[in-house]
Amino acid sequence: MAVYDSLFRHVAVRVPAERTHRIGLRALAAATPVLPERAPDPSLAVTAMGLEFPSPLGVAAGYDKDAEGVRGLARLGFGAVEIGTVTARPQPGNPRPRLFRLPDDRALVNRMGFNNAGADAVAERLASLRAAGPLGTVLGVNIGKSKAAAGPDQTVADYRYSARVLGPYADYVVVNVSSPNTPGLRDLQGVDALEPLLSAVRAEIGATPLLVKITADLDDDGVDAVADLAVGLGLDGVVATNTTVARTGLASAPAAVEAAGTGGLSGAPLVEPARAVLARLVARVGGRLTIVSVGGISDAAEARRRLEAGATLVQAYTGFVYGGPAWPSRVNAELAA
Repeated sequence: MAVYDSLFRHVAVRVPAERTHRIGLRALAAATPVLPERAPDPSLAVTAMGLEFPSPLGVAAGYDKDAEGVRGLARLGFGAVEIGTVTARPQPGNPRPRLFRLPDDRALVNRMGFNNAGADAVAERLASLRAAGPLGTVLGVNIGKSKAAAGPDQTVADYRYSARVLGPYADYVVVNVSSPNTPGLRDLQGVDALEPLLSAVRAEIGATPLLVKITADLDDDGVDAVADLAVGLGLDGVVATNTTVARTGLASAPAAVEAAGTGGLSGAPLVEPARAVLARLVARVGGRLTIVSVGGISDAAEARRRLEAGATLVQAYTGFVYGGPAWPSRVNAELAA
């Protein structure tokens, strides 16, 4: 861990974050056939939404947008891999640079803008993955709004198309309405806009488990409203939380924070907001929904704390980036112990 941390800090000041990510993901995909399988201890298995998760620890959406590294991530020990966010139409995302490290906070700032190959291309890749045999992990598909989709009708049709094309290959589907990097997306968290959207996606995917992903920036009333809607519509769960636009309490120098600019902040600074949303959800819905807790999970102790607080499953992205390829198996081993 000390060697990886030293190397990470060396790279962090020399290689742009997005380039490092692309190199790492491609290397993982290329090395998959020879990677040793780090299967989680059987004691960690979790049954949720009618699915068997080898471990409660999953990799959050955003790490593998186009399903390029699913088998490799499974071999590293993740009990679930949530790909995406995928949009109906392929799109390049926002101008670069758009991903930044804040090492002093073990955090990232991103304004990627849902860059992805589009639903058709990702569906073709998932079909090949499924045809090649068991994945060794649970596969989630996270779908979002194409930037070009304007107005309520186009937005619903956009999500509906992604659900129709990708749903047959997903173990579960997540509707993402919480990224801060697509104009107007967070407005969809209001129940008036969210209800027809979720109903349309449900109609496309049938019995496949359906969840909604919310932001850390929702107030208590907003969390309650989404939770009540999820129960009322018969959703299977809530993923909480996405990144935050807040920049309070950071250890990084103000100049570094300013240089990173706008976008969603992830990593250790999200611990308290994510815990607060989790507590609110647990109090509101109890055991009626699967709750996937995300945000600031950097070690087994934090993962355990979320599970003990009522989360069914946990996910990480930034903790994995800072922790390195051995991180998921280490967290699994410490959870099992």
